[in-house]
Amino acid sequence: MKRFWCLFFMFWPLLALYVCWIAPEQGWWFPGTGPATKNYVGPQGGSAMSPLGQRIDDLFYMILIVTTATFIFTQIGLGYVLWTGAKRTDPGNKTRAWFSHGSHNLEVIWSIVPAGILLYIALYQMDVWAEFRMRPFFPNQQINSVLGKVGVNAEATPGATQALAEVTARQFEWRIRYPGFDADGNLLPLFAVPHPTDLYTVNDLHLPSGAPVMINLRSDDVQHSFFLPELRVKQDAVPGLVIPVWFHATESDTYTLLCAELCGWGHYKMKARFVAEPAEDWVEWMHELQEEQNFDGLIDEEEVVDSN
Repeated sequence: MKRFWCLFFMFWPLLALYVCWIAPEQGWWFPGTGPATKNYVGPQGGSAMSPLGQRIDDLFYMILIVTTATFIFTQIGLGYVLWTGAKRTDPGNKTRAWFSHGSHNLEVIWSIVPAGILLYIALYQMDVWAEFRMRPFFPNQQINSVLGKVGVNAEATPGATQALAEVTARQFEWRIRYPGFDADGNLLPLFAVPHPTDLYTVNDLHLPSGAPVMINLRSDDVQHSFFLPELRVKQDAVPGLVIPVWFHATESDTYTLLCAELCGWGHYKMKARFVAEPAEDWVEWMHELQEEQNFDGLIDEEEVVDSN
């Protein structure tokens, strides 16, 4: 019975390793690369769909390797202790227990090695963290290049921002404000305060793909969390703050937008979509949005006659 419990406690770590090994192929891993409507299609489906997300994945896998190696060695040591302990209690076994006052060298080793690993991880992730979270490290030149591609010069317009959309979280939806067009049909920059020409959607975020873009993130009530799982982008929306967030969708596709912060009884309903599309298609979609928003529901009689 003693050996049974030894094997019992060793079975679960082995099962955990096996489950983790088959997890990518079973779809129990990172969110897939396809649109929100597609299912996981294989191990490659867990790849991040943004350059920054790929660096985050690399950091995660490095930590996973370290923790897995530590887990395996500690479980081997635990199994050895359990098995030898059970063996020494067998009838007729006269093996005496071995007692040690400790080893100063071992204590130094298992204190310095983990500290060195943690220090390496802290230094390794600093540039990733800075690039995503700290405004001076944003890819501002590339963000401005996207603005120029869609015809916006935010730097020359007082009160304008680099953002192409303002995302406001509220219980329980995402309200998105886009810049509108001037009288000549030119796209205006997004201003910090709402303008009469602004365009609006709910739970439908559209932005250009293939280059970094920026949004301004706000909250109207409680704390929410803006989360694009396929892109590995997550940022809390804090009441009273306007937080710039940038990301880069490498492929034109439809991705999932979620709230990753428990924000009330309807938290589960805060699921939206993020559509990444070429800049030209995005501008065309913005024109369609303007027509839809400005449509008053009235149709000219000439249009009705022509349609008949």
